[in-house]
Amino acid sequence: MKGRPSITTRGRIEEHQPITRHHYRLLFVPMTTPTTNATNINTAAGDLASGEVVRIIAPEEAGGERLDRFLATAIAARNSEDETPTDSHSLSRSRIKTLVLDGCLHENDKIITDPSAGIRPGAIYQLVVPKPSDPTPQGEAIALDILFEDEHLIVINKAAGMVVHPAPGSPSGTLVNALIAHCGPSLTGIGGVMRPGIVHRLDKDTSGVMMAAKTDRAHQRLTDMFAAHDLDRRYNALVWGSGVDRQGTVDAPIGRAERDRKRQAVTAKGRKAITHWQMIRVYPPFGSLIECQLETGRTHQIRVHMAHIGHGVIGDPLYGKPARASQMPDALSRTCLGQLRGFGRQALHAVHLGFAHPLTGEALAFSTDMPADMAHLHQVMETAVAARASSSR
Repeated sequence: MKGRPSITTRGRIEEHQPITRHHYRLLFVPMTTPTTNATNINTAAGDLASGEVVRIIAPEEAGGERLDRFLATAIAARNSEDETPTDSHSLSRSRIKTLVLDGCLHENDKIITDPSAGIRPGAIYQLVVPKPSDPTPQGEAIALDILFEDEHLIVINKAAGMVVHPAPGSPSGTLVNALIAHCGPSLTGIGGVMRPGIVHRLDKDTSGVMMAAKTDRAHQRLTDMFAAHDLDRRYNALVWGSGVDRQGTVDAPIGRAERDRKRQAVTAKGRKAITHWQMIRVYPPFGSLIECQLETGRTHQIRVHMAHIGHGVIGDPLYGKPARASQMPDALSRTCLGQLRGFGRQALHAVHLGFAHPLTGEALAFSTDMPADMAHLHQVMETAVAARASSSR
């Protein structure tokens, strides 16, 4: 196939210069619109009346190329050309592979289920993209503190105590349940399921800024950004001990603890993990307020790394190792220590998240104050330090 391809999208015909090494003819057709052999496609793919068919004619030079790679490249090329692409026109290679395995692809009216099959030049490939299915978690009307939202993503200030994903111990009341209810039809489908794309998590008892994708396209790009560590993630933590260096870096791999698989630990068998910290304030003899910046994002990373250097997060039931009363120099200190030891969660807050918008490239940054419980703990230490200084005069 030579010359410029004719590309038709929902009845609009345009002439485009080729933008990859292949020339493609693509047709995105709503399933409600009659198409060549649409009956066969519907029969093979089931009740997909509100889905779409992506029709691609393979050029000569694509011969022998792996099927799923060819389809992903062709669809991505068309999507990058469109000034206002829709999310249904953007499919990851893994999503295409799943669709092929599910029998959603025809080659000249023959069902193909092998994603690794070679492309046949001149063949007409028709890929059925079903309407996103309803999620297994159901939407629940749960209040959210929304910092930013558009058609591609949402940024929230997560409250401590909220689980991100439904799990056997927390089947409802999660952030995912809340986002499904809040976003509704604006969730265009992540991997074919109408759900938010969670690209990073905060532990249940960690508060602060986090984001989720609303479209598959945004989810793909945000996932790539996290993999490349191309974000600015900062946390405030109240940690035990006042001997923390003014700044430093923990570069120590993290993996599952050998004796307790529910815990993480610094281990040579773990994955690379890097945490930078900077001192903000010291409250002798109790603890310190620090800011941590993540270069990687392992499970419990800050909690494990700070415990590893002897300054576990206050309130952390897994790694915290609170100070003992015998370590306190006077009665005032012991009274304050009792309040600190009674804090009901890890004193960790995701204070800042900065990144480039996955679709527009606009620089975005969001910061939130400590929640009330952490602010109170901060005040308890400040008051105790001031009282000890006054009593010593």
